[in-house]
Amino acid sequence: MRFVATRPLTIAAHLGIPVEVREGSWGPLHSLRAAGGRELLWPAEFEQRAAPAGVRLQTRETAIPVFARVLDDGSARRLLSQRDSSWEPVAALVDDGEARAGSIWRDERGNVLLPFDPDEVCHCLWSERYQELLRSSAGRRRHRLAMRTYYTVRCLLPRPLQIRLRRLYARRQASVRFPGWPVESALHDFLDLFTSILADVNGAPVARIAPWPGGHEWALVLTHDVETADGIGALGPVLELERELSLRSAWNLVPRRYEVDPELVDRLREEGFEVGVHGLYHDGRDLDSLARLRERLPGMRAAAERWGAVGFRSPATVRTWELMPMLGFDYDSSSPDSDPFEPVAGGCCSWLPFFNEDLVELPLTMPQDHTLFVILGARDERTWVEKAELLRSRGGMVLLDTHPDYLVEDRVLAAYRRLLERLAPDATGWQALPREVSAWWRRRAASRAELRDGTWTVTGPAAGEATVEMSGGRGWA
Repeated sequence: MRFVATRPLTIAAHLGIPVEVREGSWGPLHSLRAAGGRELLWPAEFEQRAAPAGVRLQTRETAIPVFARVLDDGSARRLLSQRDSSWEPVAALVDDGEARAGSIWRDERGNVLLPFDPDEVCHCLWSERYQELLRSSAGRRRHRLAMRTYYTVRCLLPRPLQIRLRRLYARRQASVRFPGWPVESALHDFLDLFTSILADVNGAPVARIAPWPGGHEWALVLTHDVETADGIGALGPVLELERELSLRSAWNLVPRRYEVDPELVDRLREEGFEVGVHGLYHDGRDLDSLARLRERLPGMRAAAERWGAVGFRSPATVRTWELMPMLGFDYDSSSPDSDPFEPVAGGCCSWLPFFNEDLVELPLTMPQDHTLFVILGARDERTWVEKAELLRSRGGMVLLDTHPDYLVEDRVLAAYRRLLERLAPDATGWQALPREVSAWWRRRAASRAELRDGTWTVTGPAAGEATVEMSGGRGWA
């Protein structure tokens, strides 16, 4: 199997599908050509006035939310009339009013046209640009102002009042339609669909580098954010639990909110735990502007140097896509896959790592303990278990963020124990630190699946630990 593309494809690289790029002037359509000559096509450019739209892609099995510029059927017909084959629409994209916005097309030879750029679909979700389509600019400004005001005065509010305000606001947040909570499968449904279409065009299953090393089928990644001095004092029971289960985790500390004992950092690292940076003051303002980031970055980078930290998580998961790569860390873990209850509501919809320029993003894929037990009043770990089971079944990353500040409550720590006791014995899962996942994702991205003497192998930095899996079509149209 060999694919040749007219431009680099981020989605193919993300999936680990080998593609050779031959760039040049290819007219109005880009092409991914299979060895047999059939092509997957998509628009090379759109009219200047074209803007991303939120539509639903209707397939045989499901409807997938898609956020991207879409080529309407009339424009698609005009482009396809220049090719010497007969084309028919095989899957519709419809808007909220059920009006047809465009179609996926296929001809009698098996060539397929997507009416959107598949990379744009992924990027709109990873970067959360879809929020611009779902909320008015005035609404976004009001939300940012409300959150900034809340976090400015939060330290002046009694703790019970803080919780009451968050619970009241959570009722409004829970009404958000997209992304769904606690599960939003839009991105991974689209990735599966893309692979199925590619296998259809190829006439055979598609080879790809598996997401996890050593034949593992999913990943378990434990992280903790230590928000207060009380949290520092409550590390003991959590550490004992994880040691008992032979697990290790990452502890994200705040340099200028409480005293961080260098000996504590040394002990954690010596025992195989990881230490990360959790903002500068834990006031949720490190990334609210470029000027603020430039002001605070030297302090955060100095802490990273002292602690040997390569990872960052923003307090309250406040994030700005364009600013995150400027942090200078190896990885960031500030973006949830789906979380309407955070100050920056939304999520990247991904259960796997991905790149934001040269920064590896490790999404938070499990509900946070504070959200689940304090704001929503959960009685047990049921939501955690259901989400973890889904992620295991779909080969995702179970990345959990808990806080010793809240695990001090017996019922929350007991729920955490029961979850870990359920997941830890599963040998199909890769139990890894965030820095290990980031390093692996970089090795995987720099490697390539190759067919040699009839056998698929991986060349590059991931050789010897990566495996190749074959993904076939599932009758998508």
